[in-house]
Amino acid sequence: MTDAINAALAASGIPGAVAMVGDSKGVRRSEAYGTAAADTIFQLASMTKAVVSVAAMQLVERGLLTLNAPLAGLLPQLGNRQVITGFNDAGAPILRPATKPITLRQLLTHTSGFGYDFANPELLRAHGPAGPPAPGTLASLDALLLFEPGENWNYGISTDWVGLAVEAASGQRLDAFLAENIFTPLGMTDTGFPLDEAVKARLAPMHARGPDGTLVPFPISVGGGKDAEFLAGGAGLSGTAADYLRFLRMLLNGGSLDGATVLAPETVAEMSRNQIGQLRAGQMDTAMPALSLAIDWFPDMTPGWGLGFLINPETGPNGRSAGSLGWAGIANTYFWVDPARDVAAVLLMQHLPFGDPGAMAVLAAFERSVYAA
Repeated sequence: MTDAINAALAASGIPGAVAMVGDSKGVRRSEAYGTAAADTIFQLASMTKAVVSVAAMQLVERGLLTLNAPLAGLLPQLGNRQVITGFNDAGAPILRPATKPITLRQLLTHTSGFGYDFANPELLRAHGPAGPPAPGTLASLDALLLFEPGENWNYGISTDWVGLAVEAASGQRLDAFLAENIFTPLGMTDTGFPLDEAVKARLAPMHARGPDGTLVPFPISVGGGKDAEFLAGGAGLSGTAADYLRFLRMLLNGGSLDGATVLAPETVAEMSRNQIGQLRAGQMDTAMPALSLAIDWFPDMTPGWGLGFLINPETGPNGRSAGSLGWAGIANTYFWVDPARDVAAVLLMQHLPFGDPGAMAVLAAFERSVYAA
């Protein structure tokens, strides 16, 4: 693992990374590379989604949220959404009202119709010359739908809405709910939304690929940073690899870790099951290649999606077993959970664009080394 990751990092010019592997019983390997240290805090970005999905399912267990009921009763802003059907000669979007309500299940499975501006040229075009609202603003949530809820899969702001549903159903701010119900029980002491000065001192610097291919400093706060108007349930968390591995090991153990129960085993099983039928998950276009490249996870398969995770239906090219759960964050942070092999793994880097070939090479080298061992 050490040699494979060091070689891949050197070849891609990535300054630092942390890689950890664990199983249901404990940590099997933990290494920091380059400028990163074991306790470096990374912006987890969309790895936030899995955590907030677990929070929502805790409320489903308590009867405070339901998967299939229209959410507009709890979040009126989700009602009366408009669907893009095309563009007129002036370039303005042609819209029609959605005929189906948005549900929690659709938000958790990214079948709601919402997308991301950076990954959907149609959404970016619909904003016109003014461009999209800034991340972390309430205006960024007031988005058009790409299709009728439930009819397709598209990755986007759905989990931000899940975070708002958690707040509305629980009566707590999202940070307080996560701290009380997930972070404290699991001992995730370095994970959260607000970044105080002590945390900032341990935060990995963000980089981006420059025109010549080298990585240059690029300070950006995913999820809106301190000026955010809401706590981004889809992107706002920062944390360490050690913390996140505890979260993943909880999933491997069916919802419990070291005596703390976060979810019932049957809930974890349901979250780990494909929820989208024959729809294909895991393919993302790009409208802003400086932020994210187009990517297609497992292009030779038809990946599914559970209640918060991508699911590969066949063995992956680097060893991941069929039925594994995984996802990533825009700053090239990655994780997977392989129940069949009792493996949980997390790899944290901190640079843009997402899907950077150098980062993907590091991920592949890491995964191959895990299964070779």
